[in-house]
Amino acid sequence: MKVLFCSSEVVPYAKTGGLADVAGSLPVYLKKLKIDIRVCLPKYSCVKEKGQKALMAGVVPVHFIENDAYFKREQLYGTKAGDFPDNLERFSFFSKAVLELLKKENFKPDVIHCNDWQTALIPVYLKAIYKDDPFYSGIKTVFTIHNMAYQGVFAKDEYPKLGLGWEYFNIEGFEFYDKVNFMKAGLIFSDFITTVSPTYAKEIQTPEFGCKLEGVLSKRKENLAGILNGIDYDEWNPNFSSPQGKVKNKLALQKERGLPQKADVPLLGVVGRLAHQKGFDLLAEKIDKICAMDVQFVLLGTGDQAIENVLQGIAKKHPKNTSISLKFDAVLAKKIYASSDLLLMPSRYEPCGLGQLISLRYGTIPVVRKTGGLADTITDENGFVFENADSNELLEAIKKALAVYKNKKAWSAMVKKAMEYDFSWGNSAKEYVKLYKRV
Repeated sequence: MKVLFCSSEVVPYAKTGGLADVAGSLPVYLKKLKIDIRVCLPKYSCVKEKGQKALMAGVVPVHFIENDAYFKREQLYGTKAGDFPDNLERFSFFSKAVLELLKKENFKPDVIHCNDWQTALIPVYLKAIYKDDPFYSGIKTVFTIHNMAYQGVFAKDEYPKLGLGWEYFNIEGFEFYDKVNFMKAGLIFSDFITTVSPTYAKEIQTPEFGCKLEGVLSKRKENLAGILNGIDYDEWNPNFSSPQGKVKNKLALQKERGLPQKADVPLLGVVGRLAHQKGFDLLAEKIDKICAMDVQFVLLGTGDQAIENVLQGIAKKHPKNTSISLKFDAVLAKKIYASSDLLLMPSRYEPCGLGQLISLRYGTIPVVRKTGGLADTITDENGFVFENADSNELLEAIKKALAVYKNKKAWSAMVKKAMEYDFSWGNSAKEYVKLYKRV
């Protein structure tokens, strides 16, 4: 079976979030399952073909779509001032170029796997512009939603730039409150829709999580499934195999971050985007009370200015047991996952979440809100779960975790069990192969 995997970002070439991690690892596992797979992404300024390791040492061929006017920029989608004003043109160009590439390379896939709004036009163009070209006949499309909140919405007067007739600008196509919505069109025109966890697949069919497209998704529920993301177990590979071995990491991180080296003091870790979606405003409400306990707190992340301000105040008020790093640092992130006793993920919604999967790999116990992929992966056996987006419930979950931590035998058993879970890509890749065959 032949598959083309299209994404606007792919590790190790370009990354802004979890989509890049998925696009950089899932194809490798699909290749191991005998899928003839290729990956396609734009050639941004950050892409360095020489000196940058190929996708899993060249196991999967990677195609870059080059257009300096559109892609030779420092950022992928925009600056701090906002999205690039020509994103509609950039990613409509990318979608057409992907389809032209297939003919040029004489590579006719059975399935084109599209990811998020930046690739949502591929199913549309396939059924609108290329429908009469025999080369493209029989090619099916799978469209994966990584986050419903980002849909690619543009002004109506930009629609003619897509090269499509106005017959596609209606309630059964691009039209969305008199604007152009890429994701909506992708959901309607693709042959099958997936998202990144079974619970999120159900949630996005409701007004609370559907971001005004719940009606479209409910209509297509027979062709909608949730397949849990995995993580690359080679990349996230502990340097220890027991709870005792983890202590060395903890002491090393305490020393590096200027904290007292105390193996018995619970270390609470946070890695992520400091945003409302991630529930870090709930954490900000209780962080003073948390840091007043007999704990150490290590945080790495950037985001909402109000949350950052609270955390900066905490660093000044509790300098002896907190380390606040308001930046992006991949190396420090891995150290926090590998060294903390608890990882806090109080998300309001979480399509899948990778942090909890990584933390389990290192025997770091997650404290999570019951939503999306967090609900599918964390239970009372391997973590601490609270129901509602409420700061009091978060605090109670942390207190419950700290009570168990005091029982060394129970805690060691929980850490050991956490490390036995398998959330590698192996199982999920098999589900995708089944889906491709079905489609």
